Amino acid sequence: QVQLVESGGGLVQAGGSLSLSCAAARRIFSSDVMGWYRQAPGKQRELVATITSAGSTNYADSVKGRFTISRDNAKNTVYLQMNDLKPEDTAVYYCRLQEQLVGYWGRGTQVIVSS
Repeated sequence: QVQLVESGGGLVQAGGSLSLSCAAARRIFSSDVMGWYRQAPGKQRELVATITSAGSTNYADSVKGRFTISRDNAKNTVYLQMNDLKPEDTAVYYCRLQEQLVGYWGRGTQVIVSS
C-alpha cells in the first residue's frame, strides 16, 4: 500500500488558478506513472493528466492548454497547475500512482470554481 496525500484544493473564481500537490509516502520509482483524475458530482471519475518519469505527459482534451502536470521524483511529489479555471472544472481531484501491476489512489482534494 502506498499512501498519497493531496493538497492545494479550494474555492476560486472562474478564470483563476490553483496548484495541487500530491506527496507519496515512498520513493517514486522511474517505472511509476503519476496522474491526476477528477470526479464531479453525479459523474464518473475521469482522467485529467498523467506523467511518466521521462516527462511524457497526457492530458484530457478539456484541460489542454490550461493545466500542467509535473513531477519531482526527489521530493516524491507530483503537481497540477490549473489556470483559467472554469465552473465545469469543479470536482474532487485525486492523485494516482500506477505501478506496473497495481495502482493507488489518494483521498482527494476538493476544487470549486464559482462563476
